[in-house]
Amino acid sequence: MDAVAAVVRSDAALLEDDLAEFLGSLTAPAAVSSQSVRSVYEAALRRSLYDPVADAVGSKVGQEALPPAAGAPGGNQAPLRPSMVYWAYRNYRGFPDEIGDGVSEADLAVVRRAAVAVRVMLKAFVAIDDIQDGSDVRYGEPALHVTHGVPLALNTGSWLIAAVLRHADDPAVVGSLLRAVESGFTGQAVDLSTRTAETRAELIAASLEERVAYWESLAALKTGTLFRMPLDSALAGLRVVEDEQYTLDAAMRQLGLASQLFNDLTDFVPEFGGGRIHEDYDGLSNRVFLELLDPDSSVLAGEGLKAFVLGHPKLESTLLALAAEAVRLKREAKESVYRVCRSDRSAAYFDLTIERKGHLIDRLHETLQQRSGT
Repeated sequence: MDAVAAVVRSDAALLEDDLAEFLGSLTAPAAVSSQSVRSVYEAALRRSLYDPVADAVGSKVGQEALPPAAGAPGGNQAPLRPSMVYWAYRNYRGFPDEIGDGVSEADLAVVRRAAVAVRVMLKAFVAIDDIQDGSDVRYGEPALHVTHGVPLALNTGSWLIAAVLRHADDPAVVGSLLRAVESGFTGQAVDLSTRTAETRAELIAASLEERVAYWESLAALKTGTLFRMPLDSALAGLRVVEDEQYTLDAAMRQLGLASQLFNDLTDFVPEFGGGRIHEDYDGLSNRVFLELLDPDSSVLAGEGLKAFVLGHPKLESTLLALAAEAVRLKREAKESVYRVCRSDRSAAYFDLTIERKGHLIDRLHETLQQRSGT
């Protein structure tokens, strides 16, 4: 495991170096005709684009990272964040001691560009998503639109999407990223719809089965896309066979559902929700809400919905059942991935990468079990 961890760190450190180089290329002053115009133009561009881009890409790290370690790849730099793009490369092209003449430098170049593109695309999604959801804080830091204003944050997120599509370069990778953009914005549209009176009334009148199907479709488009995008782009760039692409896509969909269940449940568990406990009662995209509402419920919102859900007699049992479902989804997804792993080392690499957040799903279930006395 130590040897695998060293490879994970080495790949993650390479990604951080590539990301810094990419960021530098994004914020390099553009050429203009005269010196007097240049000073004003560059100052304006710095304030309105380069600074927001640097903040968007360089902060709000999200999932737990590997801590710095003296003597390890990356050394005492900032915490390293492993990438599923590099897991795909190691699984299908081999670990450093396995790579021979049959693996071209072109494959690694495609993967390196894809890894940067995925990381920055995720940052672009965050910038736009926070505006749409009205979220002022992201991972303990002010959201981009709070520090730079909505117009600049929206422009920055959109500009970054265009920049990474250009950077990815490989047509298959670009096509994969475009599918992710389409899925992400489709899911966001469906999510925003839950705040409208029409969709809220339809969801409350629907059967539980219909509401769960609605939630699964939404979660697969939004959170599932965040899990599928890194792998899909890498598999496209490496030209992995379709059968294994299908297996991995289905596994990432399950991990997306498990992650979204975790996110929905943390709104009710202070140990995990932190300062965001009991928030976001304006929409009906939370799975807990959809489980507890029934056709006899009125169209609740805000404080009315909050009081209804928190006072519901089946709240605790529902939280526990959904936490168990998240554990099951994660376990089954990992078992599917193991079936396409080329080696035990590849399986260990996958575990080190995915369990940065995955272990929290298990801990949440254990916490709810203890809370319920089961």
